[in-house]
Amino acid sequence: MKTLMVFDFDHTVVDDNSDTWVIRSLPSQTLPDSVKKSYRKGQWTEFMGRVMKYIGEQEVSPDSIRSVMETIPFTAGMKDLLTFISEHKSTIDCIVISDSNSLFIDWIIQASGFHAAIDQVYTNPAKFNELGYMEVQNYHSHDCDQCSVNLCKKKVLEEGVHLEKLLVTLQDQKDNSSLRAKVIAWSSGTDILEELKASIKF
Repeated sequence: MKTLMVFDFDHTVVDDNSDTWVIRSLPSQTLPDSVKKSYRKGQWTEFMGRVMKYIGEQEVSPDSIRSVMETIPFTAGMKDLLTFISEHKSTIDCIVISDSNSLFIDWIIQASGFHAAIDQVYTNPAKFNELGYMEVQNYHSHDCDQCSVNLCKKKVLEEGVHLEKLLVTLQDQKDNSSLRAKVIAWSSGTDILEELKASIKF
């Protein structure tokens, strides 16, 4: 029986918010009020589309954005945890379900060398358009009133994941959305690693 590890990304795998970290790629490292004030509750992905359009308009290149994203720090102990998962893929599967986007997560995981630890990423798809601006789309639509309109983590697990043993390490309680799983209370990757080792009787 395999154990499935389910991670959020921001403030879980990495120790910050990747969507706000990207602002560091701007020469001023800040957004104008016109962009900041355009956010509407529950419409974060739509807001990030405007953020990335503004960054593109400032002629920040995709390579520059990627370089900045690769500097985001990992949560304490998380690298040891991902290393352990990488070394025990015969007994552990690992997925990420995140409100971030596919490019940010892929860049960060590839730069850190932990791509082998993660089997699947469920997040908002992102790509660069013909102008060189990043575009972000909603992952799916759903009816859950506890989640942002772009992504319901419970729906992802119910529809896309079918494993017998589940350890959930998400960012906050609302992410769980009534999941039937063991939810780990943790403050670092080390706490999760100890629980994982005990779970698989390592």
